[in-house]
Amino acid sequence: MKKRIVLVLLCMAFLISLSACGYEEENTEKVCDLEFTVLRKEEIPQELAQVIEEKKAEPFHLTYEDDALYIAVGYGEKSSGGYSIEVKELYLGKTAICFHTQLIGPKKSDKVEEASSYPYIVVKTEYREEKVVFED
Repeated sequence: MKKRIVLVLLCMAFLISLSACGYEEENTEKVCDLEFTVLRKEEIPQELAQVIEEKKAEPFHLTYEDDALYIAVGYGEKSSGGYSIEVKELYLGKTAICFHTQLIGPKKSDKVEEASSYPYIVVKTEYREEKVVFED
């Protein structure tokens, strides 16, 4: 009986070690800030704009690449207008690009349109191959 328990435990340890080999956490320790431009709606590449239009009702994180890297974050449907999005950070980590945004809601004193809105932001930065890690 003891031999079976030991054998089962050894098998479990082996399987856990195999699964851990395939998992690599991104190292987001900051190396340097990345320059970026926040794009107006008409500046967004058409293919990316179409995907955003399809996904805007739900929160999303997207990247799009051509000669540059485009990073998009959407916060889903909101019941009114008056929202804005602040880019807190965009930087190169040791093994990933880190993009941190924050949704800012309307102030109680603001007069806002009582219709659905879909706040999102798209930034353009230099093309890089690293994975993008989103924080919002």
